[in-house]
Amino acid sequence: MVIKSPAKINLALQINGKRDDGYHLLRMVNLPLGLHDVIEIESLPYYADTYVTCDEMRLVGLRSNLCTKAVDALRAHCHFKEHFIIHIHKEIPFAAGLGGGSSNAAVVMIALNQILKLGLSIDELCEIALPLGSDIPFFLRGTPALAEGIGDKLTPIHPKNKYHCLLIKPEEGLSTKDVYLSCDDFERAHIDIDAVVKGLESGDDQLIASSFGNDLYPAAKHLLPKVGDIVDTLRADGFMLSAMSGSGSCCFALSLDQKKLKAEEKKFSKLGYDTILTHTVN
Repeated sequence: MVIKSPAKINLALQINGKRDDGYHLLRMVNLPLGLHDVIEIESLPYYADTYVTCDEMRLVGLRSNLCTKAVDALRAHCHFKEHFIIHIHKEIPFAAGLGGGSSNAAVVMIALNQILKLGLSIDELCEIALPLGSDIPFFLRGTPALAEGIGDKLTPIHPKNKYHCLLIKPEEGLSTKDVYLSCDDFERAHIDIDAVVKGLESGDDQLIASSFGNDLYPAAKHLLPKVGDIVDTLRADGFMLSAMSGSGSCCFALSLDQKKLKAEEKKFSKLGYDTILTHTVN
């Protein structure tokens, strides 16, 4: 089986406190993207283990880990004996806040559920996946959503517009753990998640622009000032729907004007940043 593994952006991310176990409580607006990895899964009928490979050698250990955990969790729940080789063709940047690892794990679970005819519902897959990573349930459902709690409570969103999306990433990545450990040291901006959802569903970009934000952004730009440089430049160039995704280091600009985004992509590419033009998926 060959299956696409999409990226996502957090259009808005608000921290609403912390659980006793240290996990931050969040409200996020998540949008899937056309940008995707490709996962190939092939049966290994005479093998005693499942193998994960990746065409980006620097990421093999890290990338395979979450996919391997997903297979192991599914096996523990369903007790199947079959083994597979899982190959990841990488397009989603690593350590970027785009959810690549969680997406890979989610599509592996979806694929094995189909291949092995396990008969698990999406709700059951989400329950199995949540202990592995809080973003995995979002990718299992695969639609724009308001994510709450630690990311496990999902409410579908129905955006009016499909946006062109420019992704800009510094060479350096950011550790999710480091950003979350630092975020409570910084003042939070005013973010109105309900207004962001309303703006998306009504097509009101002005409402989104006046309401969105990312509570991890101050910590991220403190750890990696280039993140702040990117967002400041995008906004100075007139892209009001510009921010950092997740815990970074990738930043984005959304626009209905593809030509304008292409010109901005050339500008950042000349400055040495990694750039990708893609689009949101409704």
